[in-house]
Amino acid sequence: MADLSKLTELCVQVRRDIVRMVYNVQSGHPGGSLGCTEFFVALYGAVMKHSRRPFRMEGKNQDLFFLSNGHVSPVWYSVLARSGYFPVKELDTFRKLNTRLQGHPATHEGLPGVRVASGSLGQGMSVAIGAALSKRLNGDPRWVFCLTGDGELQEGQCWEAILFAAHHKVDNLIVTVDWNGQQIDGANDDVISLGNLPAKWKAFGWDVLVLEEGNNLDAVIRMLRRAKRRTGKGKPVVILMKTEMGYGVDFMQGTHEWHGKAPNEELFNKAMAQLPETSLGDY
Repeated sequence: MADLSKLTELCVQVRRDIVRMVYNVQSGHPGGSLGCTEFFVALYGAVMKHSRRPFRMEGKNQDLFFLSNGHVSPVWYSVLARSGYFPVKELDTFRKLNTRLQGHPATHEGLPGVRVASGSLGQGMSVAIGAALSKRLNGDPRWVFCLTGDGELQEGQCWEAILFAAHHKVDNLIVTVDWNGQQIDGANDDVISLGNLPAKWKAFGWDVLVLEEGNNLDAVIRMLRRAKRRTGKGKPVVILMKTEMGYGVDFMQGTHEWHGKAPNEELFNKAMAQLPETSLGDY
């Protein structure tokens, strides 16, 4: 069983990593990264069966994860590094020239943990479905996980994938939607309202779970484990996870304004003051 206190401390450290990475290069996406921290820590620290070294692209007999909303790369890079996929000190190369830590995850540089390039929104779920079908064809009993943004669901390809997965009964797949109500240009309801998301996913043939406390680590762990128990019954599973964009840094919380903006020195210091140093140490 995972040590909740250690994972809670890891959440704080990951948030420190995110803010430092974006500040150091004055580029990146802190809002969604901060909001998804509990999800990534729960997934890699308590839920998935995964192999850090050696990392193999095919992931046979392992759970696989695909990030569709690739702009939240800072949180993923931090959790991968803190999970042992590559040296923590490499976080200092985020978005720099010739780095493996591109602004949006890529495979050309060979970064362990990353199996597909992402950032062109709407595509990740399709890739995850293909991987899940591959596992089924190969008799591999492990699961495939995917994270997508709620604003990303405005992409038509998402709904084609949702239809496809239900029709083909891809029931070794767990998709989580980061339901924070924000996107780069404003609130989702102001840009293109998504309407009743639970009803839509259910109508498309999915087993729908709603997590009201997406920034509560224990609740996220329990929901992911619950989702695993719901698989294998002829339906793909989706978790609609309500989070707060920018969670953990008060001036970034609940607004689209920090979707893709770096803090200046004054705000960086203010943010770091809200995220106490941990025993894990900064990179």
